[in-house]
Amino acid sequence: MYIQKILLVVTGTGTYANSGLATGLWLSEFTHIYHCAEERGYEMTIASPEGGNTPVDPESLKPVVLDKISREYWENPEFREMLRHAKKLDDVREQLFDCIYLAGGHGTMYDFPDNAVLQAIITEHDENNKIVAAICHGVSGLLNVKSSNGEYLIKGKEITGFSWLEESLANRKKEVPFNLEASLKARGANYQKALIPMTSKVIVDNNLVTGQNPFSSKEMAEVVLQQLHEREMTDQ
Repeated sequence: MYIQKILLVVTGTGTYANSGLATGLWLSEFTHIYHCAEERGYEMTIASPEGGNTPVDPESLKPVVLDKISREYWENPEFREMLRHAKKLDDVREQLFDCIYLAGGHGTMYDFPDNAVLQAIITEHDENNKIVAAICHGVSGLLNVKSSNGEYLIKGKEITGFSWLEESLANRKKEVPFNLEASLKARGANYQKALIPMTSKVIVDNNLVTGQNPFSSKEMAEVVLQQLHEREMTDQ
C-alpha cells in the first residue's frame, strides 16, 4: 500500500525585522494539516529554510485563537520537541512528495519569498503534477516562484492569502515587510478573499491550493487531504 508523503514547510524567523516583536509559525496553520495527515497514517517531513528550531507566534497561543486540536498538540512535549528539529530545505530538495504545504505565520514573510531552494522545490512539484498548498502568510513563498517557461507560477492563477484589511485588523500593517495582497496581484495572480475578513476561504486552482487566514486552517486541511485522496484513487 502506498503511503502519501507531505512536506510541511515552516518558518525559522521569530521576530519582525523593524521592531523585534515576536512572531513565527501560526500554530493552527500547522496543527490542522498535521492532525488530518497523522490520522490517515501519511508520512510527514517538517523542514524550514535553515532547519532547526521553529519559533511559534505567541499570538497564535492565546486562548481566543487556540482551538482544541492546536492546544492538545501544543501541550504534547514530543510535538514541541519535533518543532525544535525541523530539517533544512537543502536536505529534502532531492525528494519528491505528494504535497508540499507552506504553513503560515508572519515569520514566513522574511524567509520564504527569496529562498531559492524553496522556489526550486515548488517548481519541481508543480511541474510533476504534485499538490502545492500554502496558507495565510505562507502564500508569500509562492511570490517569486517561476515555472520552467520563466513565467511566475501564480500568474493568472486563482489564489488567496492574508488580506491587507486583515493585516490592519491584526494591527500588523506597520510591522510587515510588504503588503501580501498587493504583491500577489502585482505578480498577475487572480487574488480573491472572503467577503467577511477573518473567515475561512480556500481556493483550488489545478495543483495549487491556498487558504486565506488562520480561520481557514481546518477547511484547508480537509481540502488538501481530499485532493490527495482523489489523486490516489485516480492513480490506482
